[in-house]
Amino acid sequence: MENSFASLITSANEILILLPSKPFIDQVAAGLSLSLSLSESGKSVSISCPAPMVTEYSRLIGVDKVTSELGSKNLVINLINYDANNVDKVSYDIENGQFKLTISPKVGQKSPTKEQVDINYSGASGDLVVLLGGANDSHFPALSKEEFKTAKLVHIGTRLLEILNNDLQILSFAKPASSTSELVANLIKESGFTVNEDIATNLLAGIEEQSKNFQSSDVTADTFEIFAELLKLGGKRVPKIMPARSYPVGSIPTRPFTSQPINQSISNPVIQSTHITDKQMTPEEAEMELDQEIPPSWSEPKIFTGTSLSWYKNMSMERRQPYEKKEPEIKVVSDETQAKMPPPGLKPINQKNLGEILKDIVKTVVEEIRYR
Repeated sequence: MENSFASLITSANEILILLPSKPFIDQVAAGLSLSLSLSESGKSVSISCPAPMVTEYSRLIGVDKVTSELGSKNLVINLINYDANNVDKVSYDIENGQFKLTISPKVGQKSPTKEQVDINYSGASGDLVVLLGGANDSHFPALSKEEFKTAKLVHIGTRLLEILNNDLQILSFAKPASSTSELVANLIKESGFTVNEDIATNLLAGIEEQSKNFQSSDVTADTFEIFAELLKLGGKRVPKIMPARSYPVGSIPTRPFTSQPINQSISNPVIQSTHITDKQMTPEEAEMELDQEIPPSWSEPKIFTGTSLSWYKNMSMERRQPYEKKEPEIKVVSDETQAKMPPPGLKPINQKNLGEILKDIVKTVVEEIRYR
């Protein structure tokens, strides 16, 4: 039949497989499987998708072949950061069967450098375009390009593609199924194209993913039958890659856990002495040290006296005056108060006047040293 899938593939010179803007794993798996199968049959095939391939597609074989470019029909040379007004003319020549392109700058202008030359490819190169999945033609933005006006368009999906652009003529191979991968598997089988282990593995992944592990209501006996055939052909059931999750900072340990016990026990902490020593004190030793009695001499006031009074004899009468004894003031006090008072001529030592007494002592010592 002229419009059978096999005849369309056979008559095509270059085939372009288009994925929708936001493809499912099933659609990517089906596209890669079809691309690999047609390539094994000797066809020139390319596969393109407007969206980049994310991590969840990485388990599919050949995913690196998916590009955002619509083929490589035209060679495009761009001059980056070079003013086009500096170009005088562009010419080409063929010498000894080799193509030569020449860019001549205007007088007084420099030629573009090698670093400014950028080479790319563009333009759809397929005379047969296979659309996989999608709900309507807007899911395939590339269809608006001029290159597709003369190409044959074929759609494969589990439901009919809604045509919003009336100028498009699309031949549909859509039919109900558990997945697009199931449809592609049957088309490859019916057309007699190659199915190797890699192709079968991709198709298995697409069927399992889209059918929700065969829990979908679209699963039929045909689904299990084609799945079993793919397993017999060497297909492998690849585990699903879980998407990376984001966790709060600090919730994931940055160092591995160790099974070795910690030397220092939390129940018996070591108390470090305020003195710099090589030995650490245990709680019992620290408690014994705190319980030790403080020698009485530590709490007594320290009174320093000079060894000689020669300095006092050599002083003038004017300088002696502060050190002369004064007659104590006579005050009438009760017997009880008098019993608590110190002997005449002595100041009682307490916390309030201790600082004053120490100042007098220091002053006396300084004067002695000064007049020796």
